[in-house]
Amino acid sequence: MARTLHLSHRRSHFPSHPHHHLLQNPPNISSTSPSSSISPPHNCSFGRIFVYNLPVVFNQELLDNCVELDPWHSRCRALSNDGFGSKAMGLSGIVPEDLVPAWYWTDQFAMEIIYHNRILNYKCRTMEPDSATAFYIPFYAGLAVGKYLFKYRWKDRDRYCEMILKWLQEQPHWNSSGGWDHFITMGRITWDFRRTKDEDWGSKCIYLPGMRNITRLLIERNPWDYFDVAVPYPTGFHPRSDSDVLEWQDFVRNHNRKTLFCFAGAPRDTIKNDFRSLLLRQCMNVSGLCRAVDCAGTRCSNGTSLVLEAFLDSEFCLQPRGDSFTRRSIFDCMVAGSIPVFFWHRTAYLQYQWFLPSDPKSYSVFIHRNEVKNGTSIKSVLESYSKEEVKKIREKVIEYIPKLVYAKPKEGLESIKDAFDVAIEGALKRIKEQKQFGHKWK
Repeated sequence: MARTLHLSHRRSHFPSHPHHHLLQNPPNISSTSPSSSISPPHNCSFGRIFVYNLPVVFNQELLDNCVELDPWHSRCRALSNDGFGSKAMGLSGIVPEDLVPAWYWTDQFAMEIIYHNRILNYKCRTMEPDSATAFYIPFYAGLAVGKYLFKYRWKDRDRYCEMILKWLQEQPHWNSSGGWDHFITMGRITWDFRRTKDEDWGSKCIYLPGMRNITRLLIERNPWDYFDVAVPYPTGFHPRSDSDVLEWQDFVRNHNRKTLFCFAGAPRDTIKNDFRSLLLRQCMNVSGLCRAVDCAGTRCSNGTSLVLEAFLDSEFCLQPRGDSFTRRSIFDCMVAGSIPVFFWHRTAYLQYQWFLPSDPKSYSVFIHRNEVKNGTSIKSVLESYSKEEVKKIREKVIEYIPKLVYAKPKEGLESIKDAFDVAIEGALKRIKEQKQFGHKWK
């Protein structure tokens, strides 16, 4: 029987001195024996994972306090259903009827919960730390820091990370390796954990002693940090079976795309020469060929089908950088079978190497932002692709959809590997190689 974490809507308050939780018994979320679906050792060629049974303050208590994770509104609905969020409504007639139950309004920062629930039921999980190749730290670093990013002191933003490192330093397997065979999911962009000065944004979690050797799975990486690994943002599609994946691939392959390209995004009026405003203008100036979705305010937040419809109806989708270099829209676009158009190499090419084809031209179009600023017509560039070229590129996008989505079953899909499988196998492989060849910081 699959195991899961539980989310309650009760309101409670973070203790003023949270370190006392380190002395309490840890929660039950990972203390039971693994499910019967876990494969025998010979099926785990990259090794096996031991999941730390952390004190409740590092994960379950954060979920229990979901009403307090954001200074403006409750996060309980967004983090419900094992991190998948509320079931998507209003998709009838937009996606195949039998696939509607596979769609949720999933929050872009829910990755830590999704990974934790999956890894508790992972086929290569071991309950014996001495037999483990890798050690997973189920600390919800992104949820822990999210509340404190606004209107709080730097000490508040660093508190949880300092606590987890103190706890890890008391664990024998951590001390024997210095953390090089450990990995963690951090469900935000890397820059939220890289504060260099007290008055700056974010926590300094990644810069704290002890974090240097840990492999970190994030939704955006620092391309120059070997231990940062970028994994796909969660999207709304969570297939329940292999057949869901195959049916969706057929649907987006044969869907009638009425417009050449689309852009979903909000202009930044406070930014001089805002690039997204430029894209919106180009889109609106080619009536009938581009579909614009103005996401100002919360119009494109979880709970609307507007963006999905635009991507399904368009051959190409424009993907500028977001508030950081990446944006969830990249994956919403590709899952819908639309071909992404990038303007920065760091938006995808230097990020998601485990999940995307090695040849950028095989699945995307690149137009340098400076060319657009200097007057290059996006419409003209995209119209230069023949129907055969567009079909070939789209087929590559569709081929990679399984690697961009997170499956609904806690045990994963039957035979198709999803984003979780790719990420965990990748982490195991690199840790095994580090062990063999000694690639670690001294």
